[in-house]
Parts: sequence; C-alpha cells; structure tokens
Amino acid sequence: MTSAPAKPEVAAIVVAAGSGIRLGREIPKAAIEIAGVPMVTRSVQAMFSGGVDKAVVVAPEAWVERFSHFFPAYPDRVKVISGGVMRQDSVRLGLVHMGDADIVLVHDAARPLVPPFVVDRVIEAVRDGAPVVIPVVPQVDSLRRIRRNWTVAVDRSTFLRVQTPQGFEAQVLRRAHAQAGDKEFTDDATMCEAIGMPVMTVPGDGLAFKITDPMDLVLAEVIARGES
Repeated sequence: MTSAPAKPEVAAIVVAAGSGIRLGREIPKAAIEIAGVPMVTRSVQAMFSGGVDKAVVVAPEAWVERFSHFFPAYPDRVKVISGGVMRQDSVRLGLVHMGDADIVLVHDAARPLVPPFVVDRVIEAVRDGAPVVIPVVPQVDSLRRIRRNWTVAVDRSTFLRVQTPQGFEAQVLRRAHAQAGDKEFTDDATMCEAIGMPVMTVPGDGLAFKITDPMDLVLAEVIARGES
C-alpha cells in the first residue's frame, strides 16, 4: 500500500513591527490589547485556527523578548524575530525562518479580527495551484480621482480593497523578494506581480479591517467583546 502524499506545510509571517503613534499609544500597535488580548496574539490565533502550521512574528527590535511571551498556547509553533526598516524588509527577514514550508502567508497584525475561514480560503487557493492569492472586498464608498485643481468620479465597481493574509507558493515569494532590490512595494502580492506572477483573489471579510486610527480600535473592541 502506498502512503498518501504529505500535506503541504503552511507557515505565516505576521508583520507586527509598526508603532502605535497614530493610535496615541507609546507601545507597538501589535501589543495593544483588544478585549484584553494583544492584537498580535489574536492574529496568530486566527492563523492557526485557519490552518497554518507555524508562524514567525516580526516584532520591533526592543520588544522581541516581550512579544515572545504573548503566545503561551503555542510554545513550539511561534518564533519571534526583530523586524526591518520597511515592511518588506520585515517580510524578507521572516522568510529566513520559514524552513521547508511549501506555502507562506503574510498577515498584518493590525488586522486582528480576520476570521479563520478567510485564512483557510487563501490556503486552499494556493494548494489548488494559484501562486499568489489575496483576499478582497468590494469598494463601497464613492471614489474620485484628483486632476490638478479638481476631481473626477471613477467607477468604484472596478476597484477592490485588498486585505491580508496574502498567500504564496513559498518559492514564488522568495524569488520576488530576491529580485525586488531597493524598489519599495505596498504589499507582497504587488511584488510578485512585478515578476510576472498572476494574482488570484478570494472573498475577504469585513472583520479583516485594518486598525489604523483610534476609531478603528474602538470598533474592534466592541466587536471582540460582543463575540466573547
């Protein structure tokens, strides 16, 4: 009897090196608690609940030790490392610790309420053969493009809002970072697109919103307490 092929290993890089200045805090954003739980802890929990096998958390240099105590439930599945100057530097550093993972997810810790089913959708799409996968939601606000001293309306139906986690075949993401050089990219999917990789989309979810200002933090707190 032949054994079934091994299931591809899935690893996540959780980017958590940002500051909390815009939220009016003196601690890193990812360390801010939502209903008593740090954002980065919630993000890692969502990764594991969605099917990730191991995670690398990229933290501010001065907070690596403290971040390492945020994951008592996963003593052997989470590694905390120091981040880089830019986001893509942090992801590149995280890739060094991916080992033999076949699929790599990149997630912003500032999206702590992402539902595990979104994580699972991204993983399954990569397993089904997509080299790059991003979760998206429709653009619901009206949009206008700036044209010198005036603005013009644009068709919002042709736009999508991108969320995380973004999923990648590990070798594709490594190659994209190796070829990026000093050019700065807004996200890893765009970096992969720059080397000719097609980007597939899967449905995201409103709960995967990014916490960027104090009102976002208030909303996340209300949602988290309502779910607990």
